Amino acid sequence: MPTLTELLPLPVVQAPMAGGASGPALAAVVSGAGGLGFLAAGYKTPEAVRREIAEVRALTARPFGVNVFLPQPAADPAAVAAYAARLAPEADRYGTALGDPGAGDDDAYDAKVALLLADPVPVVSFTFGCPEPAVVEALRRAGTYTVVTVTSAAEAVAARRAGADAVCAQGTEAGAHQGRHHDDPGRDATATTLQALLPAVREAAGLPVIAAGGIMDGRGIAAVLAAGAEAAQLGTAFLATAESGAHPLHKRALTDPGYDRTELTRAFSGRPARGLVNRFLREHGPAAPAAYPAVHHLTSPLRKAAAAAGDTEAMALWAGQGHRLARELPAAELVRVLAAELAEARGARTPGRAR
Repeated sequence: MPTLTELLPLPVVQAPMAGGASGPALAAVVSGAGGLGFLAAGYKTPEAVRREIAEVRALTARPFGVNVFLPQPAADPAAVAAYAARLAPEADRYGTALGDPGAGDDDAYDAKVALLLADPVPVVSFTFGCPEPAVVEALRRAGTYTVVTVTSAAEAVAARRAGADAVCAQGTEAGAHQGRHHDDPGRDATATTLQALLPAVREAAGLPVIAAGGIMDGRGIAAVLAAGAEAAQLGTAFLATAESGAHPLHKRALTDPGYDRTELTRAFSGRPARGLVNRFLREHGPAAPAAYPAVHHLTSPLRKAAAAAGDTEAMALWAGQGHRLARELPAAELVRVLAAELAEARGARTPGRAR
């Protein structure tokens, strides 16, 4: 089994961003440039994941990863129904119907694990929970390096006990969903910053740590490496690249002066996720229940209709706290810039580009 350092010529991991941003083009380019590109299996069928894996392999021989969502508990039907009633005027506004909140809670988890065991990839990461030790061991026997997203020291301990090879410590600064293992609404106001989380996770896990949350440039990467991480995971930084599958309106909003704040909200999905503050987030966030992925399915047609209408005020504009530092560059060039900035921050020459 290779080490994390051996998998990464550069300590740069492209975050797996579900919903279309992290496709084969982005993952392959980042890996080819010396980082670790990731596909997001979330919200996709197993067959779609299979096709994307094949596309990445056709584009690069470098290691890459696939991120998998853990199954979620069933939501309270009454809470979901009340939120649906609240959103009915939004559906009328955009000329669409609300989605089916019962579209599924497990995201085809078992089928995706079976796919990754039958056709192994170099790295598999898990979000929204910790896989069973038997799953981790099966992936290890298949030659796959495993990573578990954690947001607390207790979750890091769970990942170690499950046999994970590494953890991804996600601070509250991170864009999109917080990868908590259990969605406790009581934690919404006490989410931990990366600066505080990183040393706690390092001590608790005793495993290699990938640091995530608000990292946008080489100086940020250097800071987490100095704090003991072995790599940095960047999502928002890659969201604006040419290869990102994010909607053009979403990309532009990252640096739009009109969107100057981010907040954690349940408005769009029922789970805490950091996005640019817009009308939908302000009006519906306080009322949104802890009901993921039911709320995600419920609001999906609304978000798509808003995007089609060119209205960013009802789109889920996921973004980390450093979003204003996003750079509209080709992904390979961004990796090279990050490497140069990292080298400058560490007082060393720029590492060579992987082939």
